[in-house]
Amino acid sequence: MNPVHLQTLLAIVEEGSFEVAAAVLGVSPSAVSQRIKALEKETGRVLVRRTNPATATEAGEVLVQAARRMALLQAETNSRLRGRLERVPLSVAVNADSLATWFRPVLADVAGFRSATLRLRIEDEAHTLALLRRGDVLGAITREAAPVSGCDSMPLGMMRYRAVATPELRDAHTRDDGVDWANMPALRFGPNDALQDSDLEGRLDDAVRRHRAISQIPSSEGFLEATRVGLGWSLAPELQVDRLIASGELVLLDATVVQVPLYWQRWRLESDLLERLTASVAAAAAALPAL
Repeated sequence: MNPVHLQTLLAIVEEGSFEVAAAVLGVSPSAVSQRIKALEKETGRVLVRRTNPATATEAGEVLVQAARRMALLQAETNSRLRGRLERVPLSVAVNADSLATWFRPVLADVAGFRSATLRLRIEDEAHTLALLRRGDVLGAITREAAPVSGCDSMPLGMMRYRAVATPELRDAHTRDDGVDWANMPALRFGPNDALQDSDLEGRLDDAVRRHRAISQIPSSEGFLEATRVGLGWSLAPELQVDRLIASGELVLLDATVVQVPLYWQRWRLESDLLERLTASVAAAAAALPAL
């Protein structure tokens, strides 16, 4: 299979159009189109959906993943042979809570790799595996232990979440029988955030949960600040709220601990940089309670 054709397919998927891919590759749009047609003829499959943006078909995603692997190996090889800083892209999917807490030492480690660049994709840990399966990233923080085809899976530990609020918000929504979960304002990270709903199972039925006052804050740091100033109660990582509980700015609403297992899944590929990245993730995850 022609490596140039694979590189062209990857450029189209990354840039979202034949025209932009042509500009990035320094060739004409017609040349890009001819390369993809040749690749589709060779494979006997349609590889690109001619939509806006252009996307890979299921067959195309298989080749995109292969193209990314080739790009990583080529960049590493160039770095060794040329004795210069060939920037190797390390694409990783990580959930926002991990990035804001235990994952941060990985950033410092990659800074010391010198020949690498880090491209992070932020997604809920329940959904990062889709990026790995499509070949958009070479590693992902995920809840899933079972490895994706062609990948290895490594347990990292548990993210522990606690229901917290300001003392004032708790006191304003506490009845004789406990916290008034139905009427206390709440915070949600985003539309894919299902942790809070799972935490309320057995306390509130679905109909009541849907009609609560909920603010959506799609930033880990902003989510914590919104909790601290009393915009709503939240289910927040222990690693973030322990100091605020110790200072009295936040209080625990109950004794429940929601535990989310985390795993590192990565391509099964011989790559020095990928091995170093995996070692860095494992070391950083030492801050997490064991599975």
